[in-house]
Amino acid sequence: MFPRSPDYPQGQRGQVWKELNELIPRSRQIAPDAPLLFAICAPCQSFTSYIQRNMTDGRSECRKRDLDLLSHTLGFIRKFKPDLVISENVASIRRSQHRGVWDKFRDELSRLGYIVGDDVVCASKFGIPQYRKRSVLMGIKKASDAKPSSSLPIPLCDPDAPSQLAVREAIGYLPRLKAGESYDKIPNHICRHLAEISSQRLKSVKPGEPNFVLSNSPFGDLSLACHRRLLDKEGKRGFRDVYTRIRPDRPSPTITTRFHSVSNGRFGHYDMGQVRGLSLREGAVLQSFRDDYEFYGKSKESIARMIGNAVPPKLSAYMARHLLTLWREAWIAKKSA
Repeated sequence: MFPRSPDYPQGQRGQVWKELNELIPRSRQIAPDAPLLFAICAPCQSFTSYIQRNMTDGRSECRKRDLDLLSHTLGFIRKFKPDLVISENVASIRRSQHRGVWDKFRDELSRLGYIVGDDVVCASKFGIPQYRKRSVLMGIKKASDAKPSSSLPIPLCDPDAPSQLAVREAIGYLPRLKAGESYDKIPNHICRHLAEISSQRLKSVKPGEPNFVLSNSPFGDLSLACHRRLLDKEGKRGFRDVYTRIRPDRPSPTITTRFHSVSNGRFGHYDMGQVRGLSLREGAVLQSFRDDYEFYGKSKESIARMIGNAVPPKLSAYMARHLLTLWREAWIAKKSA
């Protein structure tokens, strides 16, 4: 969706306009009574607390483009006038230094004639075995003669879903693996190799334990050098979750684009008999993808990015059904008037 520019010659906006100009009129002709839904999910990295604290010159240029993407979509909305709009991003977009991007998008939708609502939801409240807080915004296009309306309600849970689905319940059925192994009968059930010191670290921590215990492990002091320096210099401890094991009795932490690497968070398998990080399939399950949904990529890293960047399918499906229900109720009321 980026426009072409000297700094970004591969911009795709022109191609997107061309394809939508062909696709949308044809779709409306085929199904004139079906609502047109725009699902808009701009890259979230620019709005995360970690990136804002660790901004580099290289990241800065890339993130400046990302920050504009949400507002760029307003041109498509003005042109095609979708009946429904839904957007998702990290929870911190509503309170970070860039919250104006989210606020501007919401306010502009209202000016364009949409009833809009937004709130922060957690995936664990929707039958998804993962703590993943996200900002969700929804909009329904008002009829031209409609009266002003209050904001659109955003559901904060699925009342029919099991509450707090735990990791063991979600992935415990998957075959055991060793570090670097794969299980060919299950798509993407493959995990990364581990260096010897990483294996020793995982052998030394129990599920849910912080990495502070690594300073006194059976293999000696396995704490990270950067953590030791920080502790000696400032009396502070570093990230407590890296090189640790996920807890089996509660939802997982947020599945990131690096969930397959134990150096990037609490992503070690909970089973002490499996000294490894999560497999790509396990990450996909924790994101609520079906077992038969296969990912294709050039590397484990590229597939992990697809999985970690995705909106959990169960969450997006629930929100879409909720929005469609509200639209149908409004549509029926309009037809009856």
